[in-house]
Amino acid sequence: MHPMLNIAIKAARRAGTIINRASMDLERLSVARKGPRDYVTEVDRAAEESIVETLHAAYPDHAVLGEEFGLQGPDQAEFQWIIDPLDGTTNFIHGLPNYAVSIALTQRGQVTQAVIYDPSRNELFTASRGSGTFLNDRRVRVSGRTRYHDALLGAHWPNAGDPETGSQRFRQMAEGATGVRRLGSTVLDLAYVATGRLDGFCGVGLKPWDLAAGSLMVLEAGGLVADFDGEQGWMDSGNVLAASPKIFTQMLATLNPPSAA
Repeated sequence: MHPMLNIAIKAARRAGTIINRASMDLERLSVARKGPRDYVTEVDRAAEESIVETLHAAYPDHAVLGEEFGLQGPDQAEFQWIIDPLDGTTNFIHGLPNYAVSIALTQRGQVTQAVIYDPSRNELFTASRGSGTFLNDRRVRVSGRTRYHDALLGAHWPNAGDPETGSQRFRQMAEGATGVRRLGSTVLDLAYVATGRLDGFCGVGLKPWDLAAGSLMVLEAGGLVADFDGEQGWMDSGNVLAASPKIFTQMLATLNPPSAA
């Protein structure tokens, strides 16, 4: 195992311990609102501080981009960690055990190592570029389903709004599949695509810390990742499709139907 991946695993498990401890006493949790339907707790901040401390102890020259504290270190650093200390905060504060820690390492802008840790289930998803994706040390692959009407999808898209950004744009995608699940944790959605639990995922307006680790896992598990035009601008736009190859092609087609003659 790559030494940098080992450090990321150590950091994720330390953060997971903080999260599990807090989950035992949610009534005492202090919750703040960052925006509409966007919450942060002292657990998010404590977990991020723990992760940064672990990473910087091993690699003091690396930059860290975190959801709660922003960029720490030089903007043009060769190595940059991208972390989400608690993805699925809304689930967490309601006692719904669907949340995770996400840590990714980029080298010159390319994601090379990834860890997603689900502390409530003690499930550890890992990936290294060129070495595959693993769940608790067992190699995993995207699903082998080929028929779109059999596909189970994950989603992160708005409830309303104009046709370009609201849920209406995705109606055909949802109706064509066997089901769509909005589980409340993008990093776990992507990990589940990598393991075949979901056949595909569609997300709108996501951030780098939502996408970095999970995207590498999907790719290393044999899947495809792209934006809504089938291009590689998803990290900048935050609009992403991720799926097994045959399901990916059909998801993309539902978003971009052929124009009427």
